[in-house]
Amino acid sequence: MDLKAFQTTVLPLKSKLFRFALRMLGNADEAKDVVQEVFTRVWTKGRAMDEVRNWEAWCMRVVHNLSIDRIRLNNRQHSVPLSEGLNITQDIPSPHERTELVESMRQVAEIMATLPLKQQQVLHLRDVEGYSYKEICEVLELDMNQVKVYLFRARNAVREKLTRMNAYGL
Repeated sequence: MDLKAFQTTVLPLKSKLFRFALRMLGNADEAKDVVQEVFTRVWTKGRAMDEVRNWEAWCMRVVHNLSIDRIRLNNRQHSVPLSEGLNITQDIPSPHERTELVESMRQVAEIMATLPLKQQQVLHLRDVEGYSYKEICEVLELDMNQVKVYLFRARNAVREKLTRMNAYGL
């Protein structure tokens, strides 16, 4: 891979790779290290990587694998609050709307943190990052049915817990 191909194909994925690594590791420095390692692997393998069709999926898979390795090495799991992983933009919300939004995001992040790891990953990749089912299958090396089941269960768990939290005595 030459410099121009690297700059146009792989380098633009930096923020997505970082967010995914950060989500899995819960530590910005470790997430940066993982992304740097991905870039190093792509660059050093050079011509051997010409058969890769979907660079984004391949890089996300490497981020996933390296993050799992780091988690195992450190024997710990962390998650980042959902509000840090989202870029929510609105036309200057009122203080009341802003408070409600922050509280809702905190609740969703707390709920997501209680989900099993695979459900968290699939939910994050689909609903936060906007990946297709096929891309999620490639990144996490899962069967399409498994991805759909994990996503369904994660969404139902979040919806059910949010409904219970916001029942207000109804």
